[in-house]
This record gives sequence, C-alpha cells and structure tokens, in this order.
Amino acid sequence: MSSMEVHDWILAVLGTFLLGMGKSGLKGLGAVIVTLMAIVFGGKESTGVLIPMMIAADIFAVTYYHRHTQWYFLKKLLPMMILGVLLGVWWGGSISEILFKRIMAIIILISVLAMIWMDRTRSIKIPKHAWFSSSMGLLSGVTSMIGNLAGAFASVYFLAMRLPKNEFIGTAAWLFFIINVFKLPFHIFSWQTVTTDTLKVNLILSPAIALGFYFGVRVVKRINNDLYRKFILVVTGVGAVFILLN
Repeated sequence: MSSMEVHDWILAVLGTFLLGMGKSGLKGLGAVIVTLMAIVFGGKESTGVLIPMMIAADIFAVTYYHRHTQWYFLKKLLPMMILGVLLGVWWGGSISEILFKRIMAIIILISVLAMIWMDRTRSIKIPKHAWFSSSMGLLSGVTSMIGNLAGAFASVYFLAMRLPKNEFIGTAAWLFFIINVFKLPFHIFSWQTVTTDTLKVNLILSPAIALGFYFGVRVVKRINNDLYRKFILVVTGVGAVFILLN
C-alpha cells in the first residue's frame, strides 16, 4: 500500500466505483474492473484485493434486490459453479493467464453472438438442456476463481432464460454472494492473496462501492426490460473483446 502512487489510487477508486455500479445491475463491467485492478496490483494479487469488496457489494445487492430472486435458476447454476471454483483453485496456478483470458473471451463472444442471433430471429425457445446450465455454471465457477470474470457467463445464462431485469439482478446478486463467500477461504489460506495489507486497501476504497451502487441503481431504474437486455449483450460482448486485446 505504501508503494502506491496517486495514479494507482485513482485507478483503484475508479475500479471500485465501477464494481459498485456493476453490482447494482449494470452487468458487463467486469472486464474493465479486473483490468484496472490488475494494472494497479498485478494479475493474481488483484483477485485478493477484489474479493472482499465484491462480497461487500454483494451484500448491498442482495439487500436491495432480494425480493426478486428466482431461486430455481440459482439452484440450477450453483452446484456446477462450486465445482468450477474448485477446478479454478487447482488449475489457477498452472495455466497461462494470457491463454486463459483469450479462451474465455472467445467463448463469451460465441455465446453473445448466439444470443443476438436468437433475438434477431425472434426465437423464444429457452434452452432447457442440462448441459447448458451445467456448462455455464462450470465456466462461471472457473472464471470466477481465476479472474473474477464469471459475470459474463452467468449473464448469458440468465438472458437465455429470458429473466426480466429485476429478476436477473436479484438472482445474480444471491448467486455471486454465495460463490464469493465460498471463494474467500481459498484466497486467504491457499493462494494467500487476502492479507492484512489488502484489507487495509479495501477499507480505504470501500466508500466508492456504496457510491457506485447508489448511482448504478438510479441508472438501472431508468432502463426498461428490452433495453436492459440489449445493454447487457452489448457490454458483455465489448468486455470480451477488451479481454481478448489485453
């Protein structure tokens, strides 16, 4: 923390503010948040800085949107997502971070293009195959543990299920709160990326979470269901390109 320059703090505050906005329902900002934090703290180390702040932002989200949670869809994703986290703990130390991000970005782009195609052809068929929820859950878990980037795969799944805006946000809020709490011990005891120093940084940055969440909620209220769906698709796709080029 003592080695951080002024520009580092500016980027960290910006990333934390965007984290608050993302948890308010403006999904698809994960790639920008992770990149900003990685610039300041380094790739793997930034995951330890982010995880406590993500849990704090999740608490805001589940408190505000809990009445909209669709537990059926959460239960379908959660088991494979937990398995994905465990695979991420094991796999995270052996795979190249660049290769991992490129593979992930390509999968996200393919998924987003498929969703756009469904919208353009006015397809109302909802994927009900177990392999779809299982694969999205597994990919969400692995990417959540390694890069805190599970939001894209979860977004694709919830969009495919045609969840309205508030139900989408409420279900995602509980999903990531549970997963992030599950991940925390691995960051503390296995990867040792959560330390007293990172917690001090979290304490300083925490007001930006509340500020970002407040502004994010105000923006989300002005977006209707159809526009929200388009927004998530566009931002998720742009985020995947952003990951691919960095």
